[in-house]
Amino acid sequence: MTTVLGTLDAADDDRVAALLQRSLYAWYENRLGQGARFGTDQTPYGIFPRVYRRLDPGEEIAARDASGRLVGVCFVHPRETHHAIGIVATDPDIAGRGVARAMMEEALGRADRAGRPVRLVSSLLNLESFSLYSRLGFTPRTIYQDLEVHVPATGMPGPPPNGTSSVRAAVPADASPLADLEHMLSGIRRLPDHEFFLSADSGYRVWLAADPRGRPTGFLAASHQPEFPMLGPGVAIDESIALALAWRALDALRGRTIVFLAPATARGLVQRAYGWGARNVELHVAQARGETPVGTGIAFPTFLPESG
Repeated sequence: MTTVLGTLDAADDDRVAALLQRSLYAWYENRLGQGARFGTDQTPYGIFPRVYRRLDPGEEIAARDASGRLVGVCFVHPRETHHAIGIVATDPDIAGRGVARAMMEEALGRADRAGRPVRLVSSLLNLESFSLYSRLGFTPRTIYQDLEVHVPATGMPGPPPNGTSSVRAAVPADASPLADLEHMLSGIRRLPDHEFFLSADSGYRVWLAADPRGRPTGFLAASHQPEFPMLGPGVAIDESIALALAWRALDALRGRTIVFLAPATARGLVQRAYGWGARNVELHVAQARGETPVGTGIAFPTFLPESG
């Protein structure tokens, strides 16, 4: 089909929200019978264009048909070390007509012109998107288990993991040290994201773990926004610190049901999460196109903004 690629503005927010809701609902309902998981209300999805516009204004890619109707959207995050691809969605009425590929090719062209690799996290249940990314040159890296856990109103069960006492709330002055730690462990540098998470009006809280000398050993952001209850992004030098961060972040979200992504290879973390009542709801995989370092430690990806 004929499509025109452009950008978005605030007047498009409702249309973007409706597109995201319809796209996710249709795929999960048709393939897995789980459309209700995303509900029928588009309102919560308005958080995506608002956050992405604040971080990367003008970097999104919008696809419109010949009549000007919005039929696709792809959010792009240029960073110092890479470009990250956020959520990619197309109108279910035009599925299979090359709109997603056209948007991705535009996004990859921008990264190529900047001389940067590209990172994304995609669903392993969606073979259509996995195949598209594979054809475009992405290589799978880490597999993540999407774990959903309900935090009791009385707080997290059982004693806190070892090291929880070293976890504190991060403050704006921590942004640069957190960016440095993430760069050291994951090869990702994105200071503006950390400054956003630590801003008073972001809707996030960030937890920081430190060694006895006060040096950061891990951090974990947590969305306290009603539309987007999720942990991440975050990194930790090992599983014990990842556990302490996850427990602390979850305990601060009492009475809510939270999703977080844990590396499938982090068996201690995953098994402890099962003990908290977590259940698997999906699988995702981190993918990269171009030369990117292999990370160390534990990474917690998220989808808003995409951490790659």
